[in-house]
Order: sequence, then C-alpha cells, then structure tokens
Amino acid sequence: MSELSDLYQDVILDHSRHPHNYHAMPDATQKAEGFNPLCGDRVTLYLKLKGDVVEDISIEGNGCAISKSSTSIMTDVLKGKTRAEVKALFDRFHHLVTEGGAIEENDKLAVFSGVSAFPMRVKCAVLAWHTLRSALEGKPDRVSTE
Repeated sequence: MSELSDLYQDVILDHSRHPHNYHAMPDATQKAEGFNPLCGDRVTLYLKLKGDVVEDISIEGNGCAISKSSTSIMTDVLKGKTRAEVKALFDRFHHLVTEGGAIEENDKLAVFSGVSAFPMRVKCAVLAWHTLRSALEGKPDRVSTE
C-alpha cells in the first residue's frame, strides 16, 4: 500500500507544480470564483458549455498542493461530460474525500482517496468542485468553503 500512496503523492505534487488547463478563458459561457478563508486557496473557474456538454474548462488561482491538484485533475476529467455526468462525478468525488469510498479501476480521482483521513484537507480538495457546481448553476456569488 505504501507504493500506491507514494504514487498518489507524486501525482498530486506533479499536478500542483504543473496544473493542467491553467489559463483564463475569454469566451467562457460560465464563470465562478471560489475561496477557502481558512488557508487562502482561491480559484477562478471558466466553463464553456455546448448545449448540455462541457466543451472546455480552465482554471486560474493559487492554493495548496491538494487544492491545485484537485482542480487540475477535475479539469481533465470533466471535458466532454454532460451536466448529469458532472453531477455524478461531483457526488462520487465528494463521497471519496469526505468518507472514503470505492475506487474504480483507472479512476483518476483515486489519488484523493486518502484525503478523508485528514478532515482539514477536505475543504482544499472540494473547493474547485463546489466552484464548478456554482458555475453550472449560474450563481454569481463567490463560493466559500465556510
């Protein structure tokens, strides 16, 4: 299990150092901002929907390794997904980081399976996901983890 934990840690650190889809998106159809006042993590999420499908997604912001890597991996996983698929992934991810949970083979989100053991880090992991949900719902208020 230690080898798997080491691999997960390496993936998290790599995404933190080199986040994917990290740029503004001037032609986004939705935009939302998120903030974690406990640690200062901030994210601006840009979403381009085509009908009911996430055509493109990008992020800007700063935060801890868990926050940045969760955001980066989220953008990779959600491209091409429908709103219903996004909601299902949100629910699965939230369950994974808050309560632990079953991990499917080749699940990119599995790297966060250990977060549930560190309750103070859950808010870091879910910030971008809650910001995404706000963007999908078209809510103008900034999302906060508090």
